[in-house]
Amino acid sequence: MKRHSTIVAALAALGALAAIPAAQAQQKFITIGTGAVTGVYYAAGGAICRLVNKDRAKHGIRCSVESTGGSVFNINTIKAGELDMGVAQSDVHYNAAKGLGQFQKDGAFRELRAVFALHPEPVTVVARKEANVKSFADFKGKKFNVGNPGSGTRASLEELIAAMGWKLSDFALASELKADEHGPALCDGKIDGFFYLVGHPSANIQDPTTVCGAKLVSVAGPAVEKLVKEKPYYARATIPGGLYPNNPQPTPTYGVLATFVSSTKTPPDTIYAVVKAVFDNFDEFKKLHPALAVLSPQNMLKDGLSAPLHDGALKYYKEKGWMK
Repeated sequence: MKRHSTIVAALAALGALAAIPAAQAQQKFITIGTGAVTGVYYAAGGAICRLVNKDRAKHGIRCSVESTGGSVFNINTIKAGELDMGVAQSDVHYNAAKGLGQFQKDGAFRELRAVFALHPEPVTVVARKEANVKSFADFKGKKFNVGNPGSGTRASLEELIAAMGWKLSDFALASELKADEHGPALCDGKIDGFFYLVGHPSANIQDPTTVCGAKLVSVAGPAVEKLVKEKPYYARATIPGGLYPNNPQPTPTYGVLATFVSSTKTPPDTIYAVVKAVFDNFDEFKKLHPALAVLSPQNMLKDGLSAPLHDGALKYYKEKGWMK
């Protein structure tokens, strides 16, 4: 009797499985590496996943977002096969593709693939109102947040101070707070300023400028001119005046682009489905975060991309007639 019951239960389970639609039965789970939950990377990754998941009944892909340490972490974790895709600054993307900078020890990541470019990310330096800071050079000898190790922000900060002839020891304190920690630390007087690469508008900048009247600081001068001239992933940028409370003037600076990357380990049909979800719903995608509103397909296919395009992305772009 007991054996008969077991057989009936097994047959019932098989019947239930047969009733599941094919796409659901073969469902793929993909993960996008982003950054701090309050940053634009996390929002951009969420926007991509939202559009992918909208059509999961057709393609069988379920997309999720993971908050991470940022660009360097994302690329290393994609390389290890633990993330399918991720967001990375264009300078970190470039260094990984070429085996330079923080990737020099391990050499070029030859399986790295570009998918598309995202929003501009100006270098954004914010000072405590009472710190009496007018330019980046004024932070020498002050308490400054240099960004967490493994983030693109930290990599860019180190490149800037090297061009200036500085070391981390030139700050009275070089703290390594994550992006969602530096605003409260600034307003509490624990640091005098912080360096952050981010798309605008950003909650990480909105909060300290609102709560304690923090000031945006211009980042310009010979070191910046040298970086912009020598590094293909940098360009001059301006943070518009009036975008944040207590900061009515435009802030000249420079910056990079956020890029969306993967590797040859992620199948072409998966990347194709993700790219199709974004560009077939492009107007909706641009409305999912203010930093995405400036995007155009033409720029997203070329700006800031150093690794070869993924075969899955290339297939879609050719179908649209955007590439030969």
